[in-house]
Formats: sequence, C-alpha cells, structure tokens
Amino acid sequence: MDNKISIIRFLFYLSFLIFLILYLFPGSLIGHFLYGDLSKQPELITNPLGTSINHMIAFFFISILCLISFVKNSNFLKVSIFLILLSIIIEILHLYVPNRSFEYLDIFGNLLGTLLAIIVILLYKFKNGKI
Repeated sequence: MDNKISIIRFLFYLSFLIFLILYLFPGSLIGHFLYGDLSKQPELITNPLGTSINHMIAFFFISILCLISFVKNSNFLKVSIFLILLSIIIEILHLYVPNRSFEYLDIFGNLLGTLLAIIVILLYKFKNGKI
C-alpha cells in the first residue's frame, strides 16, 4: 500500500470514529460547542430542508475517504454496500438514542451523499480504465 493511500486510510478511520461519536451521541456535540445547546443542530448550509444537506455532505465526505482507501481493493462492491447500509442504519439508530430524532429526509441525505461518492469513484475508475 503506497504512502498516500495509507494517509487517506488513516484519515478515513479517524473521521469514521469522530463521525460515529457525533452521530450517536445523545444530543448535538457540535451544537453544544458552537451554541452551548445540546439540542441545537448546526447548519453547514442554510436550506429549506433543514439539516439534511449536512447529512449529505458528511456522508459524501466519509464515503469518498472510504472508497479511495479501498479503490484498489477487489472488495469495492462490499465496501459500497457497507456504506449504503451505514447510511440507513445510522439514522435508524436515532430512534433509540436520546435527544436525537429519526427523519426520512436525513436518510435521503445520507443515501444521496453515499451514492454521489460511489458515482464519483466509479466515474474516476472508468475514466482511468480501471473498470
């Protein structure tokens, strides 16, 4: 494994750990640090759909890192399925985490971010003749 992929894989694992803590913490840690309020969700981009665009951005970021980490791996399909399932399961877990809310728009944002990342990587692989 070359050095660049090692660094990206490290960033993926670190981001994934932070991602899980932020998504499964009972309340909004970022809201607490920014606004002093665990119940306030920050909006990266103000939009009429609420924080769902934040979900799309977060899942795109984590999915891109994961897919780049495993782009040379023959388990690309398994990694893609893992990311899709993660995007659904993480939101379903909000049904059981105190001070978190389950929203269908968030699942849509999660899936959209993940699918966009998969498409970007597949287009990259196709362009470079690796498919």
